[in-house]
Order: sequence, then C-alpha cells, then structure tokens
Amino acid sequence: MSILARAIRPTTTRIAGTTMTKGVAAQATHRGKHTLPDLKYDYSELEPVVDARIMELHHSKHHQTYVNSLNDAEAKYAEALHKNDVASQIALQAALKFHGGGHLNHTLFWENLAPKSQGGGSPPTGKLATDIDATFGGFDAFKKTFNTALAGIQGSGWSWLVKNKETGGLEIISLPNQDPVVGKYTPIVGIDAWEHAYYLQYENRKAEYFAAIWDVVNWKTAEKRYGA
Repeated sequence: MSILARAIRPTTTRIAGTTMTKGVAAQATHRGKHTLPDLKYDYSELEPVVDARIMELHHSKHHQTYVNSLNDAEAKYAEALHKNDVASQIALQAALKFHGGGHLNHTLFWENLAPKSQGGGSPPTGKLATDIDATFGGFDAFKKTFNTALAGIQGSGWSWLVKNKETGGLEIISLPNQDPVVGKYTPIVGIDAWEHAYYLQYENRKAEYFAAIWDVVNWKTAEKRYGA
C-alpha cells in the first residue's frame, strides 16, 4: 500500500457478513467517512517553533474543514454516480482535488513534525542522509534550496522533498494550493506555506518560519517513507 493510500485510506463497514470498501465512488448506505487524524504530540509541544494556538487552529479548524468538505464532496459524487450524472461528476472534481489534497497534505505534514523530545530537528541518517548529501551538496545546502523553493511560492501552496519513482532520485518540487503529490513522485517531507500555518506567530516574516520549521521536522518518518 502506498504512502498516500495509507495516509487517508478508506474505511470499511461490515453489513450482513460482507465487507464493503468505502472510497470516492462508494454507493453503500453506510458510507465510510474520513476523520481528522490524532496528533502524536500536544499542540504546545512544537513551541517555540510553532505556537500552540497556531497548531490548534491549523489542526482542529483548518484541517477539520478539509475533512468535512471532502466527505461532503464524496457524498455528492456517490449520488452523481448513482444517478449517472456525468456533468455533476465532472463539476465535483475540483472540490475533490482541493479538499482531498488538503486532507492528504495535512495528514502527511503532521507526521512530518515532532517535538525535540521525540527526535524533531535531528538530522536525517542512513541512505536518505547520504542521498541528500549527494543530490544537494549537504544537509545545509538542501535546506537552503528547499527554503528558496518555499519563498518562491506565489500565494498559497507547499514545497516537498520527493522521490522520483522513475529515476529513484530526490527532487524538490512546489505545488499550488492543496494539490497533492501524486503520479511519479513519492512525498518524503512537505512544508506548508499557507499563511494559516505561520501568520499568527510570524506575521509577514515567513522566511523566519521557513528557517525555524526544520527544528521540528521528523526525519525518522521521512526515512521510513524513503525506504517504503
């Protein structure tokens, strides 16, 4: 199972002894719904890098909205499928991409972070560290290149360290809005450049946020994704 599938895998429900897998095209009466993932740390544990109030709003409000809206879009899509309403199916694609991407991106992002007591900020090790050095010229050079990508995002979006499935190499890519990492790339580390991720604390000093966030990045999770 891919990293993306594990992050927001559909739920299953047993009805009359039969397991029914739930997804975007589910048409069962008891459709499985996406839920807000629990964090493995308290909102305050990423301070002083990320303020507890930002974490609370970002997780319990912003991410919850993506979850709610994704469930709503999937329900409408299932109804459109049932009615063979192709026009509505097409019209719902943008909502599914935006809210599905928002749910997926944030789920991966929370896993990307950890308080220092849980190893947050410790540099990568093993093959990932070796390949970062070979690709970018060292860990510090990698962070500089990544932060340059973040700073170049116009409006809202994300930057990602990804593994190219076709070449096996590491790359840094930026995606607008809530577009998820799909296709030939496997997400390794993603940083949220939307203002809601930092503005209450850093205001317009987003470069400070980009520099500070590395102090709570969970490279152990990144190493597992890289080796998957």
